Amino acid sequence: MFPELARFTDVALLLLRLMVGLVFVASGYRHLNNPIEGARSIEMSKGFTIFLGMAEVAGGLGVTFGVLTQLAAIGLILIMFGAIGKKIFSWHTGFWGEKGWHYDLMLVLMNLVIACTNGGAYVLIR
Repeated sequence: MFPELARFTDVALLLLRLMVGLVFVASGYRHLNNPIEGARSIEMSKGFTIFLGMAEVAGGLGVTFGVLTQLAAIGLILIMFGAIGKKIFSWHTGFWGEKGWHYDLMLVLMNLVIACTNGGAYVLIR
């Protein structure tokens, strides 16, 4: 219907990468800033929470700046699969709701788009 919008694909992918990166860097920073509280909130060990925080920050920065973008996006997908699994099998939450996994699934799909497109043209290192 609007084929002229295709010329904005790389800008749209950049904006998507910036948003995804912001979400993961902020989440990872929160885990690293207070790992004891973070561990309590996700019901994991302090050590795992620190590892998770570092992985989120690293993946978020990779996606944001376009450094090894596909690997960063795939790593973030794996983190989100872990979150979805925790919510479904441990916490028994549904798709919707305060602790639902709809948000996590959106992040999986956003990262899938980033991984499949290699983040678009505006990346630092392919």
